[in-house]
Amino acid sequence: MCKIFNLYPDKQEIYSIIIYIFAHQKNYNKPKLTSMTKADIVTKISDRLGVEKIETQAIIEQFMKEVKNSLETGENVYLRGFGSFIIKTRAEKKGRNISKNVTISIPAQNIPAFKPAKVFVDRIKEKVKVS
Repeated sequence: MCKIFNLYPDKQEIYSIIIYIFAHQKNYNKPKLTSMTKADIVTKISDRLGVEKIETQAIIEQFMKEVKNSLETGENVYLRGFGSFIIKTRAEKKGRNISKNVTISIPAQNIPAFKPAKVFVDRIKEKVKVS
């Protein structure tokens, strides 16, 4: 977004121009992080395999559903060379309710987690530059 300023700015407008420049200057040197959505994955797989996008999306949806169902029943999912979808147990811990200034106990919980395979981690270390 570009802001248009008057030819004869007053002090307040000069300050706002300076703040605007410095606030946006720091973003120029940062590397842009890229991300991939489920739609992007569907498109790439569909294009590479020559399969309809609807079929590819159905397969990906079913894969994710199976992983979720397995974790919900307590089974870990192991994909050799890629990683593991596992259930981790967070230990019970003490917390604080700041508004009432009271110590509370947070019970132990099971949470889903992904642990990448060593081969996968090594490839990322090799191919992706540190920013």
